Amino acid sequence: MDDELITERRSVAFPQVFGYLRHVTGGLARHAALVGCLTEYCRQHELTLCGVFTDRDAAVAVRSPAFVGLLDALELPETYGAVVPALSHLGPKRVAGERKRQITVSSARLIVVRSTTRRTTASVPSLGASADLQRLGDT
Repeated sequence: MDDELITERRSVAFPQVFGYLRHVTGGLARHAALVGCLTEYCRQHELTLCGVFTDRDAAVAVRSPAFVGLLDALELPETYGAVVPALSHLGPKRVAGERKRQITVSSARLIVVRSTTRRTTASVPSLGASADLQRLGDT
């Protein structure tokens, strides 16, 4: 995804999105950091984060309760899309592929906060990680 604000290209005010997390390990602080990551991203990109659906079960099913909730929310009028911290939150490759397909079939946009591309060492701040990842917690 490019770094432009999406509302710069669309005549909408604060599009509504829903977050999705797969949070199997870690405690409440980790979950809060992930929600904070989504919240900050949405604030920076002029999106309204309407809710966050979280799967906590280690077993991965394509149609888990939280993911079904997300799909239901994506069908609401005025919903722009789904936001995840990283593609890994959609599950293992096979499950993630099917979940991406189901999101796009709903005419919603899938927004990934952190893409899979790595920065080169020349572009990374001297502390060794991007300022956003240090502030919001690695996902």
